[in-house]
Amino acid sequence: MSLKFINLTPEQQARITAARERVAALHQELPRNDLVVWTAGNVSERIPAQIGEPELFVIKPSGVSYDELSADNMVVCTLDGQKIEDGTSADLQPSSDTNAHAYVYRHMSGVGGVVHTHSPYATSWAARAEPIPCVLTMMADEFGGDIPVGPFALIGDDSIGRGLVQTLLSTRSRAVLMDRHGPFTVGTDARSAVKAAVLCEEVARTVHLARTHGRPERIDQHHIDSLYKRYQNVYGQKGNS
Repeated sequence: MSLKFINLTPEQQARITAARERVAALHQELPRNDLVVWTAGNVSERIPAQIGEPELFVIKPSGVSYDELSADNMVVCTLDGQKIEDGTSADLQPSSDTNAHAYVYRHMSGVGGVVHTHSPYATSWAARAEPIPCVLTMMADEFGGDIPVGPFALIGDDSIGRGLVQTLLSTRSRAVLMDRHGPFTVGTDARSAVKAAVLCEEVARTVHLARTHGRPERIDQHHIDSLYKRYQNVYGQKGNS
């Protein structure tokens, strides 16, 4: 992959440094929560840009083990998926899923973080191309309904990204199970996308276990809407300084 050279202001460089540190730390949540094995999976975060600055994001390098990840080896890319030269990670290529992340950032301005894992229970639903039905209040709270399945697509170009955006724009869910691939999640920043990935696996596991004893009933849509509204607008410390 060729490098793109950009003149970065000190303020941009400071934001890049902070994003590198956040994304490197958040990657440790993936093995900690049993969402990945070996070097699979990735977290990225959009870097806030001022007027006139190029839009950039930070992502995991390809094929590097989790215990070797650090802020210094996170890779910075433009929103067309091209790596930039910013004085670090010179010999490292970005994740093989970079084009998918870049496509989401280009087409969904409200997304500030993207996560991809091969977490086993969520991926088992993806292997069957089966949405996870909203049979739990946690699902209604976090995802606003069923976790949908996105279309089958191959790694290498922005096909996965196109399928993700197409699916995300038709649902409230921040998680998508890409057909026979695995879960992708989005958020306002990388931390919220990681949270969605952890909860996606948790509900995938719980609903799978429930199905071993019967077929749980989906929550009525008006209850889902009420739970989602409360959780998104009232739950937690919102509005506190």
